[in-house]
Order: sequence, then structure tokens, then C-alpha cells
Amino acid sequence: MLIKDHISLLEEILEKWRETIGKDYVGYKNHIYRMMNFCYALRDCSDEEKEKIVIAGCFHDIGIWIENTVDYIPPSIPPAKEYLKQQGLEHWSPEIELMISEHHKIRAYKDDTYPLVELFRKGDLVDFSFGLFKFGLPNDYIDRVKAQFPNAGFHANLARLSVPWLLKHPLNPAPMMKW
Repeated sequence: MLIKDHISLLEEILEKWRETIGKDYVGYKNHIYRMMNFCYALRDCSDEEKEKIVIAGCFHDIGIWIENTVDYIPPSIPPAKEYLKQQGLEHWSPEIELMISEHHKIRAYKDDTYPLVELFRKGDLVDFSFGLFKFGLPNDYIDRVKAQFPNAGFHANLARLSVPWLLKHPLNPAPMMKW
């Protein structure tokens, strides 16, 4: 399985958010590259599907830095929709919005209308779980992707944000998770 190590669209979209993301930029960019490679390895995707995965990937966690919160899914959706509007791709909005809003769903996303939603959820979960969930991907491939795109503090940043949230919201410790 090949590893895509440079995706121009990803670089272009994310560069506009460099200042907002700040010191976490490399960690977030590497997270996106890891999850996108996992998505591409899980299923052969058309060029259009790959573009949708890139766009959703760039915006899926951006609310972390927009709102400085672990309740980041709701604020991640408007910038994605605005980007799609600017590109004349508004017709992709329902699918991209679902890819973002359902990417931390614990159970499989079952609506076959938008199959990329489940693929995106799986790709993110492979990375979020440090490869504990593999969905059939070989260990050596996961290890190679992780070596190519080091964590660079991405998960540590999530943990850092989680502590104050947990103290304020002990009955809702992981607001980004869905059943």
C-alpha cells in the first residue's frame, strides 16, 4: 500500500489556517495525512471522493482552535461549508457536513446515501485509537504511516484541552463522541 506524502489541496487549504492553529499546526496536518492515508487504504476512491475526504479532513477538527474546546464538532462545520461555497461546491455540503459531524460516532454510520461518512469515520478512528482499531489494515502499513507523519503532539493537545473541559462538564466528558 502506497503512502501519499504530499497532497496539494490539503496543503493549500490548511495553510490558510496556520496562524489559527499555531503551534499545533504540524500535529494537526500530520493527523489529517494519517487519517487520509488510512481512508485511501481502506477503499479505492475516485478523484472526487479523495477531494471530499481532503476537504472534510482539513476542517473536521478545526473547531478545536476556533473555539479552544474539545466540543469542536459544531464549530468545525461552518468553515467547511464556507470553503465549499467559495469553491462552488455547495452541493457537497450535506455529505461533508455528515463526514465532520459523524467522525467520532462510536457505532458504524449505516446510511448508504453517503458511503464516505463511514469511510471517514473509520480512517479517523484508526488514527485516533493509535491503530487499536484497524478495520483490516495491516499493522506494518499503520506503522509506516505513523512513522511518515509523526504525532507531533496532536493527541497530547487533545488531552490538554480535555482536562479543563472535564472539570467544568463532568457529566459530558467527551462531547465530540456520538453513539
